[in-house]
Amino acid sequence: MISVVVPIYNEEEIISILHEAIVNSMQALDESWEVVYVNDGSRDSSLQRLRGLQNTDSRVVVVELSRNWGHSGAVWAGMQTARGDVLVLMDGDLQDPPEVIPELVAAWRDGAQVVTAVRRSRQESRKYLAILFPLFYRVLGALSDYPIPLNAGIFGLLDRRAVDSINALREGNRYFPGLRAWVGYATAIVYYDRHDRVGGEGKLSFLSRIKYAMDAITSFSYKPLRVSFVLASLASAAALVSALAGIISDTAVNAWGCGAVAAIFFVGALLLFVLGILGEYLGRVYDEVRGRPLSIIHKVHYAELDAMRDTTESADLVVERLRAA
Repeated sequence: MISVVVPIYNEEEIISILHEAIVNSMQALDESWEVVYVNDGSRDSSLQRLRGLQNTDSRVVVVELSRNWGHSGAVWAGMQTARGDVLVLMDGDLQDPPEVIPELVAAWRDGAQVVTAVRRSRQESRKYLAILFPLFYRVLGALSDYPIPLNAGIFGLLDRRAVDSINALREGNRYFPGLRAWVGYATAIVYYDRHDRVGGEGKLSFLSRIKYAMDAITSFSYKPLRVSFVLASLASAAALVSALAGIISDTAVNAWGCGAVAAIFFVGALLLFVLGILGEYLGRVYDEVRGRPLSIIHKVHYAELDAMRDTTESADLVVERLRAA
């Protein structure tokens, strides 16, 4: 069975269009399937619309989280709940076109256990994102200590062994494309053209995107920590130049005064920059030590069982209990 996992947050405008596109794509495959929609604490009528889909399609599973946990938490809850031998992960804004799913499945049938959908091009009405995304991927490619396919989000396919390997990880700050590459297994790449949003506005704020970028860099690179050695060398060189300039200057007082002020500001800025890097890593270490779950599942709605199960347990415990039942 193939499970399609889709995180949903305030997407009431396009849910029916999204589901119709997924159904049309999955009907082209000779496999049983389900689609797992994860309602990430939506404040509009998204949950009601998802529940309405179950009245006409028993293959719909709706995971209701206890609150808004963010994109990574919703993806993790969907991966924990999905029952398929193969999982297809995609965003719920139709920027990841469901018509690419048969290509992902075809690559899996050819022997790949991990299939990454890489963006050949992207349409983006938000111009600042069209600039920031290429810049981010260049920075990540330069800093990463591990080869990660660039221009790729969560869109892709994982077979059950790869899913279980990722689910076994207990990282609190997750960059999914990096984890997907890190677990290994036979990998294939499918190229596609990323669309603009069909309707509504993007739900991730600028600060959320910055945090996600920092998760990507700090999870797969120690180079930002090592940059402190480079900055220390630059500061030492600048101090030496300032000292030499003061020695050879005719106006020694002015030279030493300007040099001292410049050196103080320069060294102070470097120290704050290095402390900021250390703070990013230390904060993530604190998150991992606390060991809190990425999300908490409130209810799982299975149409074929006509059942709702309430829980305040962590997602992995409730899924284990549901599977046992």
